Order: sequence, then structure tokens, then C-alpha cells
Amino acid sequence: MANPFAGPPLVGFADIRTPAIDNWEQYRLEGQQYLNLADAAFTRKKAAFTPIILYNIFAMAIEKLVMGALMEVGRLPFNHTMYDLVEAMELWLPEKIVGLGERLRALDRYQEICDLENTRIIEPTVKELEQMLRLSRELERSVLAG
Repeated sequence: MANPFAGPPLVGFADIRTPAIDNWEQYRLEGQQYLNLADAAFTRKKAAFTPIILYNIFAMAIEKLVMGALMEVGRLPFNHTMYDLVEAMELWLPEKIVGLGERLRALDRYQEICDLENTRIIEPTVKELEQMLRLSRELERSVLAG
């Protein structure tokens, strides 16, 4: 016998479908441009692109790619640290961040620049930059996949 008091299931916040945020395509494009720049500069060993500069370009590429993906589904992160970007992806696009989350979060350790009195910057090694390039390309493939 059916329960006469049972109604339809409740809808949660995660069930609400939001429209895409304007210009998400531009963020994706800029992410790819930053990544291509960092890739070329690293591969060609351009002296002007120091390890710190390359790290920051990889970080910008990742941020733009993640923002484009989130904006496409009408969502935004709470902040723009790697931790916050990954957290938003895990919440709204978990299938696109599988296997990448911890490695992306680890990028936050290279720069702590929010507190001007306790700023800390770690220069990545060539091997670490190679890993950042691979990670960035993995993320790019994931967010561009249909």
C-alpha cells in the first residue's frame, strides 16, 4: 500500500540548473593561450621566463581553464587559490577533476602571497615545471572533453 503522505523528493541546491555565465569561452581560450605560452617558453628554455614566471603562467592557465569550465555550468568558486578551484570542480564537475585534485592543490605551496607580512615564494625546479606542464595539459584535456 502506497504511503498517502509521501510526496515528490525534495530538490536540493545541487539540483538547481544554472545558465552558463557570459564569456566562459573567453576564459577557456585564455587558459589555452597561457598554457601554450608557458609550454613554448619552457620547451625553448627562454631565459626571460624564470621558474617563478613560468609557475605563475601555469597557474594562470589552470585558473582560466577551471573558471571557463565552471562558468560554462553557471558556477563559481569561493576564491581563486588552487584549493578553492579544485573544491569547486569537485563539487560541480567531479568527473573532470578525477585524479588531478591533489596535484593541483599542491601547487599552492609554491606561493603564499595573500599576507604581505608573511609572503613566501618557492622557486620550482625544472623537474617540477615539467610536472606542472603535464598536469596543466591533463587538466586542459579533461575540461575540453565533451
